[in-house]
Amino acid sequence: MTQSGFQSPSGGFDFLGLRKGRRGDVEIVYDDGVARRRVWRVQGAVSESQLGEALSRAARELRVLPALYAELKKRSISIEAVLG
Repeated sequence: MTQSGFQSPSGGFDFLGLRKGRRGDVEIVYDDGVARRRVWRVQGAVSESQLGEALSRAARELRVLPALYAELKKRSISIEAVLG
């Protein structure tokens, strides 16, 4: 898996990215560029192209997090929050 990142084109600082986690799992990273950073672990087998498309579409929206949840739901992609 290659690491992928998507920056909001609307001039905001929102960033969404894909990475390999410590356990080798695929993780989604969100950073608002100011105060919030969130990480979720992807549950189950999901193609990198599906994840990339979902993140790309969400990053283009004004409200990135709600858009991310909607895009993941459309594709039946399950996630769980990673603490710490």
